[in-house]
Amino acid sequence: MISFASTETAPSFDHPLEMLSACHGKIHRQLDTLQKLAAHLPAHGCDQQVRQAAQGILRYFDTAGQFHHQDEEEHLFPTLLALDTPEKSAVKALIADLLDQHAVMFAAWSDVRAVLVKLAEGVNTPLPEALVKKLVGSYTPHIELEETQLLTLSARLLSPQQIMALGKNMAERRGAKFPAAPAS
Repeated sequence: MISFASTETAPSFDHPLEMLSACHGKIHRQLDTLQKLAAHLPAHGCDQQVRQAAQGILRYFDTAGQFHHQDEEEHLFPTLLALDTPEKSAVKALIADLLDQHAVMFAAWSDVRAVLVKLAEGVNTPLPEALVKKLVGSYTPHIELEETQLLTLSARLLSPQQIMALGKNMAERRGAKFPAAPAS
């Protein structure tokens, strides 16, 4: 059976950099599910597991995955670029690389998405291995770069107020309250 459920508790909007990192873990899990789906499909066709997995992957990348990129492109990147820091040229180069990678990832996702839509609808269609490899291959090094450079740099350079503004922006994008209400 293909499984993509998670029981992990996500960080709150009070910790937006940790939320971005947690999203990377979720992306990896969705990509793992995609690879399992691709391996399962040739032998079993578009069965219930394939349809459910395709629906879950689509749901994730069309919502949370999009929010993640918007959080970066519309708030985090501009905030970092506006900083007056001796590392400004390195920050600018890093963000330019990440934006270029986003374009490659979006194109790869678009190709995979077209197939997943058909599978989610129950249409037995092949999922070319090359499409899966291209998507996984575009996300994996990108996530590594964000984890090792972007988030580390952000934690070091951003003020508590800028981090709080990022969290508020992320909450607003998702229609959530900031700060998050304490769990009861």
